[in-house]
Amino acid sequence: MFRVTGDASTDCEGLTRRSFVQAGVLGLGGMTLSQLMELRANAGSRIRENSAGPNRAGRILTNSATTNSATTNSATTNSATGTSVILVWMSGGPGHHETWDPKPRAVSQYRGPFGAIRTSVPGILFSETCPEQAKIADKLAILRSVNHGSGDHTKGNHWMLTGFEGPDFNKPDNKIQRRPSLGSVAAHARGPNIPGMPAYAAVPHLRGGTDNLFHYATYLGGGANPFVVNSDPNSARFRVRNLALAGEMTFSRLENRRELLKTLDRDRRRIDGGMADMSEHQQAAFNLLTSRQVRDAFDVSAEPPSLRDAYGRHTFGQSALLARRLVERGVTFVTVNTQPWDHHGTANRLPTEKGAKLLIPPTDRAIAALVKDLIDRGLFEKTLVVAMGEFGRTPRMNSAAGRDHWGKTFSVLFAGGGLRMGQTIGASDGRGAYVTERPLNPEDVAATVYRHLGIDARQTAFPDRAGRPLYLVEKGEPVRELFGQA
Repeated sequence: MFRVTGDASTDCEGLTRRSFVQAGVLGLGGMTLSQLMELRANAGSRIRENSAGPNRAGRILTNSATTNSATTNSATTNSATGTSVILVWMSGGPGHHETWDPKPRAVSQYRGPFGAIRTSVPGILFSETCPEQAKIADKLAILRSVNHGSGDHTKGNHWMLTGFEGPDFNKPDNKIQRRPSLGSVAAHARGPNIPGMPAYAAVPHLRGGTDNLFHYATYLGGGANPFVVNSDPNSARFRVRNLALAGEMTFSRLENRRELLKTLDRDRRRIDGGMADMSEHQQAAFNLLTSRQVRDAFDVSAEPPSLRDAYGRHTFGQSALLARRLVERGVTFVTVNTQPWDHHGTANRLPTEKGAKLLIPPTDRAIAALVKDLIDRGLFEKTLVVAMGEFGRTPRMNSAAGRDHWGKTFSVLFAGGGLRMGQTIGASDGRGAYVTERPLNPEDVAATVYRHLGIDARQTAFPDRAGRPLYLVEKGEPVRELFGQA
């Protein structure tokens, strides 16, 4: 259990503020926080108006170590103040037939093992595996015509997490991220909603899934990378590892490292008077470590048992609850990473029916609980929930009772964010194979998320490592139906 004890001068392990002052160097003491704060400062941004391309003028955000990344800059609109995003990332590719786009009239090899049920919105059906979401369908909007055409996990992950096509799985650069993730852009352009909190967090971790590689900042700089919890909020031993000393680290060793760093700083300043002292980054890391508001944000055990039960006493449910706590307390973007959805029944993967029964009920329950909780707390209008994976599944069941990879049509869920709920947008054919109405692509999804955050993605560019301005979105547009436009 994640425990918070003592007053504001005591950390979550019961260590005093004075002890940390005496211990000194946090970053060299088995911790990553001062490195994180240094990177965040170096990845700060300032805006200058520029002619950013041959066909349009836009904002180029350039790196600057002088900007406080906790301050919302002019890349965002005033109406977006306090907005946040919770991304439910379903790595591996959830089946659209088994979730938000069932095909009850199709023959069995296309329909699959599950039927369809009515929802709270007349005329909209969900899979029978999603009864809790069906009850609140009037608070959801489903894009049923997202497509990018690829069944490559690597390409698809990159496409959906950044808006841009990724590398091929079988190419040498298949782990190289080409564009920053949605969360990293939010961290870089917006910073946290409350100073002192991380801008971008991931729970419970970013491991697992299939080619689950592209959640990071790339050329925006390491300060826009996610603060990863790396612990299971459902565990009685839940502990945010980046907010505590490494188990083998003693204060004596910390003191020795502090003295070493002071010597290195002294020598470094003597060699290069222009090199910044690390102390401000250490202090920022120290403040994050000892901050009551940060400790409180991660203390999921403070939630009423009845609410924890409503989310579900499993990793995904408690991670979704923790995501709500984080956005409520000032984190701008939270990714909730779920387990692998690659249910094709071959290559040691689960078949569709078994995989769906294992993963969809807890996901269904937690998403519904999250939406209701956001409404109850007055956070629904400011918080956008997005649930998606890298692609959908083939319309026809294979010989192993699974569905293979399919990027020609699939579904994405939106909830909240002040957007128009209670609708489906776009359509696939009667077998769930191809888009028949209102085709949408990953850039449209990204542009919608950015618009919610107040970022004009078509007019905002960041320089890559070669100094070339790259727009957040090249061709996509926010999904107009979500904003009440015909």
